Amino acid sequence: MRILVTGASGFTGRHFVPLARTSGYDVHELASNLLDIGGLFEEVARCSPDFVVHLAAISFVQHAKSSDFFDVNVIGTQNLLESLLRLKQRPKRVLLASSSSVYGNAAISPVAETSPLNPVNAYGESKAKMEELAKVYLSELEIITIRPFNYTGKGQSQNFLVPKIFSHFVRSENVIKLGNLDIRREFNDVRFVASAYLALVEGTVSFREYNFCTGVTYAISDIIELLVGLFGYAPSVEVDEILKRDNEVAVLFGDESRLFGINKSLPRFDLGSTLAWMSEFKA
Repeated sequence: MRILVTGASGFTGRHFVPLARTSGYDVHELASNLLDIGGLFEEVARCSPDFVVHLAAISFVQHAKSSDFFDVNVIGTQNLLESLLRLKQRPKRVLLASSSSVYGNAAISPVAETSPLNPVNAYGESKAKMEELAKVYLSELEIITIRPFNYTGKGQSQNFLVPKIFSHFVRSENVIKLGNLDIRREFNDVRFVASAYLALVEGTVSFREYNFCTGVTYAISDIIELLVGLFGYAPSVEVDEILKRDNEVAVLFGDESRLFGINKSLPRFDLGSTLAWMSEFKA
């Protein structure tokens, strides 16, 4: 069975691809630019995949050019789906990586897949538009939309919160400036996320949307405490008002029941074990 993976060289892809190969799949890593229609259509036709895992996206919320979110996350996805419609043998299933950002600052947790979409930034809006676009193709392609909550692990860019804090400890810096230390969020492990994608490649599904979450939350201060234990020193933590976000909900986490209904044995990692794994590689 062949899986076409977009974004294979990205953070999630670098963990999903070897897992899929170890599990016996023939993985084709998309080389074409999603906005290059000619090259994309040609490569997809040559690949003729049984399954598609679409991970490619611009995902850093503070990305400098907001229009890029819509070009890549929406138009790029549309181009990919159009390329799949041209195949003589269409894939059995397409997994689209969306984001929990489509829910925005949901006032009530756990956030279920049936919760209203209310994105509060360009990234979340682009993913919500991608989901709406995908509905047009449901009559011809089996599309499953994935909404991961926060996750981290080895190889994640320092643009993201946990690697940013982690890097301060690696450099033995004396001061860390952060925003609100008391908000609680999920910080799952990328290995859990990769395993969840694999479980949905051929798993029996009953829904079109799945949260990738565990319902376990941590405060920013918990991350600091765990890293102090790992590195053996305690930097000074300063709250920078500029880094605080207005109207940010105190606690936000997902309802994991749909996902674990597919596979109850998905691996779970507490944040301490994830950080210890990252510390082995200093990344």
